[in-house]
Amino acid sequence: MEEQIEKIMPLMQQENFGTDIEIITEGKPNDKIYFLIEGNVAVMKGNAVLARFSEGEAFGEMEVLDVMPAVAAIKSISPITVMSISNTALREIYKIDVKIFSLIIMNLARDLSRRLRKMDEIIVEKQILV
Repeated sequence: MEEQIEKIMPLMQQENFGTDIEIITEGKPNDKIYFLIEGNVAVMKGNAVLARFSEGEAFGEMEVLDVMPAVAAIKSISPITVMSISNTALREIYKIDVKIFSLIIMNLARDLSRRLRKMDEIIVEKQILV
């Protein structure tokens, strides 16, 4: 695993953002996946907070995977540190080592699946209450 991380580290970029910074803008293209190393962000649709992510979670993957504009904004709610990887860098990883690429995509798919399940549960809960 350490060898795999060493292969992709040169393709990743560490970024820091202060509090209340919009990292991804709703309706705009995004070509990076961000991995939260430190801090917290909110997923915003208009003025509504849809979710909060903290250390160890990723965001921005939807736009990179489906190449569509962002459906929600991501805003820092504390100072944050992220490691980001661009769409171009992902293609480079595929060329360097398809196994690493596959692991990244599989983990992103798992995260998206977990989030979808959670949203399904919230929708069902809301329908019962109505």
